[in-house]
Amino acid sequence: MTRKYYTGPIIGVSFDADVCQHAAECVRGMPEVFNVSRRPWIDPGVADTPELAQKLRNVIGRCPSGALCVEER
Repeated sequence: MTRKYYTGPIIGVSFDADVCQHAAECVRGMPEVFNVSRRPWIDPGVADTPELAQKLRNVIGRCPSGALCVEER
């Protein structure tokens, strides 16, 4: 699978399902952005303030596999 890109107003997120270890750090860290019941399951548009964008960066930084990456705009 290839890396998928999700664009938000401040930052974007990319995700590679082949790398993901399903540790769920993202879902626990920011469930309003990472919701596996929704399609698409990643919505960086929720992080629409500098404070929320920084929280999203921090959550992505905790991804143990590197499947998630921040895409600065």
